[in-house]
Amino acid sequence: MNSRALSLSVLSFRAASYSLRKLGLITVLGLLVACSGNPEKPQEQTEKEYYEQASEALENNNYLVAVERLKELESRYPFGQYAEQAQLELIYAQYQTGDMDAVLASTERFIRLHPLHAQVDYAYYMRGLATYDLGFSFVERYLPHELARRDQQPLQDAFNYFAELLSRFPDSPYNADARARMVYLNDRMASYQLGVAQYYMKRHAYMAAANRANKIVLNYQKTSSVADALALQVEAYRLLELNEEANRALALLSHNFPQHEQLEDGEFKSSGLIWVDRRSLLNVISFGLLDSKE
Repeated sequence: MNSRALSLSVLSFRAASYSLRKLGLITVLGLLVACSGNPEKPQEQTEKEYYEQASEALENNNYLVAVERLKELESRYPFGQYAEQAQLELIYAQYQTGDMDAVLASTERFIRLHPLHAQVDYAYYMRGLATYDLGFSFVERYLPHELARRDQQPLQDAFNYFAELLSRFPDSPYNADARARMVYLNDRMASYQLGVAQYYMKRHAYMAAANRANKIVLNYQKTSSVADALALQVEAYRLLELNEEANRALALLSHNFPQHEQLEDGEFKSSGLIWVDRRSLLNVISFGLLDSKE
C-alpha cells in the first residue's frame, strides 16, 4: 500500500470514529432530555379519595378545603359515582364560606342539570336562602329601621324562590323554615312600603301616600303594617277631601284595630307626619320642646 492510500485509510477511520462519537453523544443527550421531560408523576387520586377528603374537611368545618376538594372531584370525575352528591355538598360548603354568589350559581346549575334528582328540593331551598342573606346588609341586621331606605328586590326574589319551593315540593323537609322566612320577608317588605307611604305624607303627596298604603292593605294583609296603613289612608283621604274613602278606611281601622294609637274614644287623630318638614328652627334645636305646632 502506498503512502497516499494509507493516508486516505487513516482519514476514513478517523471520520468514522468521529461520526460514532457524535452519534453516541446525541443519543446520550436525547436520553437525558427524555428523562428530564418526563418526571415521575404523582399518582392520581381516585374519586372516592377526593370525596372522603372533602367529607373530612366538612366534618372539621374546613369549608375552604372542602370547596377545593369537591371542585377537583367534579372536574376529574364529572360523571362519577359521587359527582351529583359532590355538587350538593359544594352548595353547602360555599354557603358556609359566605360566598352567596357562588351558591346561587351552583344551585341554578344543579336545578338545570338534575331537575328530577331526589334532593333537588335542597337546591331550591338553598337558592332562596342565599338570596335571603344577600337581601340583608350588615347595617340592616343591626339597624332594622334603615331597611325602608334600601332596594327590596332581593327580598322579593327570596320570597318568590321560597314560594316556588313550597309549590313544587309540598312535602319537602325544608318547607317549615321556608314558610317562617316568608312570613318575616312579608313583614319587612310591608314595613318598607309603609316607610315609602310615610315619606310621601311628609312631602304632602297625599294621593301617592294613600295609594301606597292601599297596596299594603291589599298585598300584605297579615302583617303588622296594615293598621298603620289604614290610619295613613284615613288622614290622606281627609286632606284630599275624599270623605267617602276616608270613612271607609276609618271603619276598617276601627273594626279590626280598635286599640290603634290614632283612635281615641272612636275619634281619629292625626299622626303629625305632615308637620315634620314644617317645624321651625327653634323647634328643631329644642328637640320639639319649644314652638311646637298642633
